[in-house]
Amino acid sequence: MTTTLTKPPADRVPEPPRRGRRSKASRAGGQLHAGPIAYIILALFTIGSLFPLVWTAIAASRDNQRLAQTPPPFWFGANLFDKLEIAWKDANLGEAMLNTTIVAGISSITIVVMSTIAGFAFAKLRFKGRNALMLIVVGTMMVPPQLSVIPLYMMVAKLDWTDQLQAVIFPSLVSAFGVFFMRQYLLQALPDEIIEAARVDGASSWRVIWHVVFPTARPAMAVLGMLMFVQVWNDFLWPFLVLTQNGNPTVQVAVAGLGRGFTPDQALIMAGALLGTLPLLLVFAIFGKQIVGGIMQGAVKG
Repeated sequence: MTTTLTKPPADRVPEPPRRGRRSKASRAGGQLHAGPIAYIILALFTIGSLFPLVWTAIAASRDNQRLAQTPPPFWFGANLFDKLEIAWKDANLGEAMLNTTIVAGISSITIVVMSTIAGFAFAKLRFKGRNALMLIVVGTMMVPPQLSVIPLYMMVAKLDWTDQLQAVIFPSLVSAFGVFFMRQYLLQALPDEIIEAARVDGASSWRVIWHVVFPTARPAMAVLGMLMFVQVWNDFLWPFLVLTQNGNPTVQVAVAGLGRGFTPDQALIMAGALLGTLPLLLVFAIFGKQIVGGIMQGAVKG
């Protein structure tokens, strides 16, 4: 008995794989390349982000008469460095920047450490009332900070801390946002198995925090530290109430002193604001790559 092989229909014959050139996006580990429209949009956003800083420098180089004209100036004048020198001396910005660095540094470090420990407790530890306490912490974020100014000032006055840096440092040592931020990060980035393995090896709670939680939360800690440093550096209301320009001013209090007078010199105020912003730009220029890299590393590990 013989069998005949029939040729399958043409529509059922599998087509051979094409050897065309694959795009970079389809390759494993490939990198997407933006088109011209994406570059245009990014350039517009960059220009829009830099415009306030550039305008501050332009206004600092002019005088009140030119700033009051229409249209306003859109290029630098000849008085920029003179105004910067006057603002630096009149506002005593050297001492103010040192005070603000101390306040922002201590506050941001304390907030990062305390928020990481509290976030770990709320995220991974099991205890009674955990959800209720977390709800209270989040609820404090809904209370306007202006409501606490009067009782807080009464406490500072009773402790005789007025016009001293501790009056600004102690109220900013904790942050409900920091606790919530670290809790949400550790919920995803820290597996329970690692904590259980550390417990099996005989690690105590503090050793788990030091050797497991802190290394895992390092990217989020860097981001939170930067956010808190900028927030404390730019804080104005509370330092303005408890500090004076001639005592221990912060940058914002010192710059506010430049606006006094019957006719404030707007260019001088802009010069002080520009000097007060430069340290933040310097910090971000130095540590920005490490912070962004830490965010991406944490995203990959999570």
